[in-house]
Amino acid sequence: MIEAIEFFFTHLSTQNLDQLISWGGLTVLTVIVFSETGLLVGFFLPGDSLLVTAGVIAARGHLDLATMIVVLCLAAVIGDAVGYSLGYKIGPKIFTREDSMFFKKSHLIKTKEFYEKYGGKTIILARFVPIIRTFAPFIAGVAQMNYSKFALYNITGGISWITSMSMIGYYIGNRFPLKIVIPIVIFISILPIIYEFLKAWFEKKTVKQGEEN
Repeated sequence: MIEAIEFFFTHLSTQNLDQLISWGGLTVLTVIVFSETGLLVGFFLPGDSLLVTAGVIAARGHLDLATMIVVLCLAAVIGDAVGYSLGYKIGPKIFTREDSMFFKKSHLIKTKEFYEKYGGKTIILARFVPIIRTFAPFIAGVAQMNYSKFALYNITGGISWITSMSMIGYYIGNRFPLKIVIPIVIFISILPIIYEFLKAWFEKKTVKQGEEN
């Protein structure tokens, strides 16, 4: 058991995800997708790159693409539902909790700001933004978003995220050799991070220019 846990955590980097998936198959994929969206400790998990890599492996015939997408869509939707329930029950008290290895208050605050900006659409948009997707359903629960509305956004976002990332991996996996695919996966996985960085930089620059004028 200890060896399995050690193998899991030592292969979470983008360069080793193919080995992790080959080792754990659909089970490890399901656990990671659910944990990243349903548990507040899942913000460090490699959601986007994991799904793209899984698509690549499916293209090589080691996973059934249709089964994988259906199972992971369920895991993503259920994960968000659990995150919402936690937020609904725990409420604002979580903002008084101290930081630890598996919890960062700053991530929660950033997600809250994201939610205040985009409203209910956050549940869909957050699926494609690392860290934010971990805390978005929780914040929706804290805000006591109407559950029917949340469920609609949850299902739409979950299916869109799983399907698009998996199909991107399946597409490039059928067209490029593995030594080229891995760098592509790494690039795709950091695109949301690059986007958030550039967006924050431009917003900060705009505010600074406004203050100078």
